[in-house]
Amino acid sequence: AVVSTQSTGTGLNFSCTLICLGMVRLNVLADALKSICNAERRKKRQVMIRPSSKVIIRFLSVMQKKGYIGEFEIVDDHRSGKIVVQLNGRLNKCGVISPRFDMGVRENEKWTSNLLPSRQFGYLVLTTSNGIMDHEEAHRRHLGGKLLG
Repeated sequence: AVVSTQSTGTGLNFSCTLICLGMVRLNVLADALKSICNAERRKKRQVMIRPSSKVIIRFLSVMQKKGYIGEFEIVDDHRSGKIVVQLNGRLNKCGVISPRFDMGVRENEKWTSNLLPSRQFGYLVLTTSNGIMDHEEAHRRHLGGKLLG
């Protein structure tokens, strides 16, 4: 979209042209998790995520370790990168928690009861000083951090 304005207010003539070249991605992790969730709802077997980032790769490795997704492959296209994720149909819902709230060591039970549907299933992924992990592993290591999703 191109917006052009011209002003002749106080004898000064100036022209301003604004060119908008598209949307800016504000939260890459939110876009990736939303596309995985949408593909899972549509019963797709695989989904391509772009752009790639280290946080997305580590988040996907936590999901893979817990059995919610299958293998994923990182495709280097000499730009921002792509990730092809194999889906196995075991994912109900996933998403980011924004803003990234602080979760202390003693607040683990409070956040899991507020955000997860049940004690039996579901995981919170958080970033800690020892890397990105789920809430159970953080509890075992006696760590707190910021909630990712």
